[in-house]
Amino acid sequence: MAIVIGIDVGISTTKIVGINDEGQVVAPKRIKATDPVASLYGAFGKYLYDNKISLSDVEKVMITGVGAAYIDSPVYGLPTAKADEFISDGLGASYETDIDRMIVVSMGTGTSLVQCIGDDIRHIGGIGVGGGTLMGLSRIMLQTDDIHTINKLANEGDLKNIDVQIGDISPNPLPGLPKDATASLFGNAKSNATREDIALGIITTVLQTIGSTTILSSLGSGIKEYVLIGNLTLLPQCKTVFPSMEKLFGVRFIIPEYSEFCTAIGAALVYVKGKKGKE
Repeated sequence: MAIVIGIDVGISTTKIVGINDEGQVVAPKRIKATDPVASLYGAFGKYLYDNKISLSDVEKVMITGVGAAYIDSPVYGLPTAKADEFISDGLGASYETDIDRMIVVSMGTGTSLVQCIGDDIRHIGGIGVGGGTLMGLSRIMLQTDDIHTINKLANEGDLKNIDVQIGDISPNPLPGLPKDATASLFGNAKSNATREDIALGIITTVLQTIGSTTILSSLGSGIKEYVLIGNLTLLPQCKTVFPSMEKLFGVRFIIPEYSEFCTAIGAALVYVKGKKGKE
């Protein structure tokens, strides 16, 4: 069995997948990253062991992500190359959704936006708001950056105690804006707001900011489908924030099955599809 390994070495996590000779994704895996080199080799070794893959089965190792800059030699002596992260985002999202006109929204520590129209994949920008923002604000405001604790708190929160909604400033809906639409993030926050309300406010602020930026980035392109990838797609609040924005703006946000592994999948596909990687 020949297999191509894709590894996304990120700031906080390393993700690894395989693409077999039938073009199928094999057992994606993620581990928490502390040191990028150690996490890459640890993830690779565990992946091979868990899936009973021998080194001789590996045709190519493709690495991408910010941590790839620390890797300067072949992984375990195997043929190794570096894949462009934005190309990997586009190829992975296309593979997972079979959509050929979209903006890929990579929600990691920050957020990058990649426009895909057929084979034309290009980075169109990004914002410094993402998982790093969520963690930083939570450390300051909630005295924790444990995502499970933050989620548990947010599940009990009420946005009416944090945000200003249209209904708070107008007795009637405004043109194109229902009364429950957000007028000001954190605009209604009180000094005695509960930790639960604050947690929900932080998550909503990050997700709404990413969603609004994505919609604005597509103006004039005719694109109305946005594929969300990265670790933040695992937040349960994605299932409420983005559908509300879909209804409000007439667009579509899609979270594919392997959303957190799309970049790693795309890195492997760079080789599979014969695109250029840096050896």
